[in-house]
Amino acid sequence: MSAIQPSSPTQADASFRAAVRLFASLLPDAAIATGSEPPLESLAQATEPSRTVDAILIEDSGMRAHRVFEPPIAEFAAFLDGTQASRTLYSCDDGTPIVHGTAAAVIRERRNKRLYTRRHIVAHRLYANRRRVPGWLWTRLLESGMELRDTGEEDGRDGPHPFASRDAAIHRLQRDREHAEHTLAEEWCRREDRPLLIDGGISGVEPVARSSCAVGVIKSHRTLYAEGEALVTIFAMRRGERSSVFRVASDWRTAVASWYLRLRDRAGTDPMWGLVRVEIAHPDRVDDHAIGARADEVSRWILAEATPVSLPDGRWDKMVYGVRDCEEFLRAVL
Repeated sequence: MSAIQPSSPTQADASFRAAVRLFASLLPDAAIATGSEPPLESLAQATEPSRTVDAILIEDSGMRAHRVFEPPIAEFAAFLDGTQASRTLYSCDDGTPIVHGTAAAVIRERRNKRLYTRRHIVAHRLYANRRRVPGWLWTRLLESGMELRDTGEEDGRDGPHPFASRDAAIHRLQRDREHAEHTLAEEWCRREDRPLLIDGGISGVEPVARSSCAVGVIKSHRTLYAEGEALVTIFAMRRGERSSVFRVASDWRTAVASWYLRLRDRAGTDPMWGLVRVEIAHPDRVDDHAIGARADEVSRWILAEATPVSLPDGRWDKMVYGVRDCEEFLRAVL
């Protein structure tokens, strides 16, 4: 897949408003979206099941809570985050939706204690199943300069039900967003050795997963890497404590070293309040003391970014301020 590039002045305007104008000219009597509809992401259900898996420890003989004793220190040079937004633009006679989607990502670099945009990507596209869209309409959309994604290639996701087509579009847009994030992360890791905090995991792109400068921070926990007493140990962690380091690996992703870190005390809240999971490059040679020291060091960096508090965001308990800043920037440019 080729790298996504920011829109240039010579390219067709593919924004949502431009797409609305285009459809109004092609289908003057049709019902077309107005922009007041909520993003489809707020309507789609989570597809990943909640589960627990036994962790493969590379530090300690059993899951433990480790206190990070040294004070937090702000060492991250930059922060990376991405976002996506989609709306049904038009529904064909059989209910097949044509979806407008935007994928965006940004790196915000710290200079003299302030954050500046290093580079950002914004890409607008239309998503639909080509087999179910009238041929003349698909052709006219191509001729307009709009970039189209055929969601019929999503295996088993784009059935005849309109919701299946909608979910296929969201899934394809998610892949485009991840590609935008991966593009920026790879560029940074190729040119820099300063630490980069990435919102989310790092195992999806091998050069990033093997880079010493990339640190992934995961806020959602559909998969918990602990079972039984190990899970009890993680839930009981207090602010400034981390778990033992474990290995996260799969057949389609690069293996990484990971651990849980409590950013805030959870008194009176659910057990995952203030809990994040961290990913870094897996060491070539596993040394219990060295990997523990590295986990403590990176944990200090992340704890330093927990202030100022990222209010009014509802995820403030798990969100570092640099990622909040990225989200604010992306909202402004979408």
